[in-house]
Amino acid sequence: MDELETIVITFDDGEEADFYVLEQTQLMGVNYYLVTPADEEDESEEAECYILKEHSDLMDKKYGTYEFVEDEKELESVGSIFGELLEDSDMEVGF
Repeated sequence: MDELETIVITFDDGEEADFYVLEQTQLMGVNYYLVTPADEEDESEEAECYILKEHSDLMDKKYGTYEFVEDEKELESVGSIFGELLEDSDMEVGF
């Protein structure tokens, strides 16, 4: 299996979490990432996936600023794109 790119998210409380990037896309000039927690230990179970939205206007020189997509309409729009991108893979994505 190829090495997956990771994104490190720092939460408001200062705690960090690593996420594997499964797929990425761009919609209306905004980058979106389909991610799963990097600390998932059991690969036989279904992994939780999240969609992150990159804020390019808030980026520092090295790292982007990301937020979890929570808006239902935005989640459906981007989720359908990821569903199409992963159609030929063995991954099943539901939103």
